[in-house]
Amino acid sequence: MIAGNIFRWIGSLFTDFLFLPFDWLRLTVAKSPGGWWTSNTINWLFLIVLLVLFAYWMWQSSIFLKEGTEDRA
Repeated sequence: MIAGNIFRWIGSLFTDFLFLPFDWLRLTVAKSPGGWWTSNTINWLFLIVLLVLFAYWMWQSSIFLKEGTEDRA
């Protein structure tokens, strides 16, 4: 019973609060003349952040590999 309430709360959190900026983007900005470019710019920003974090992770991994302290369990 508690687990069901937790999952309902998590669903409500995402749909009622965290996705509000995306609803605004979908309902107002996307229908404007430059909406397609705005929507895709946000996606490109997410992709760039992901690629930067992945490059940092691989750089740190190579440092640990060179030092011989990488956990190879």
